[in-house]
Amino acid sequence: QVQLVESGGGLVQAGGSLRLSCAASGRTFMNYYMGWFRQAPGKERECVATIHWTGGNPYYTDSVKGRFTISRGNGERTVYLQMNSLKPEDTAVYYCAADPNYRKIRSGSNVEYWGQGTQVTVSS
Repeated sequence: QVQLVESGGGLVQAGGSLRLSCAASGRTFMNYYMGWFRQAPGKERECVATIHWTGGNPYYTDSVKGRFTISRGNGERTVYLQMNSLKPEDTAVYYCAADPNYRKIRSGSNVEYWGQGTQVTVSS
């Protein structure tokens, strides 16, 4: 059974940091792109960052460039999203996703695997 399990969310003050983790299991993801998405109340789901399982081709949406870093630990089956200088507008449920197709992982459409989400709340 394929699973993507997110953790690391929580409540943090503006300017603070959080590191989200996505533990992947149940199959090999060697040829997959991994992505972090977020959805705030009343807003559409947004692709925040993506990376190939091998660590290449990182992508960030403009609003998080310079503040967020996506990575996969060496030899680990975990993808991380390090979030620094957090702002109240970063408040959302953050989801991990995986798909072998880059366009799908960027768009979030028809993505093969999703995690259950983790709440990030940034207070002002």
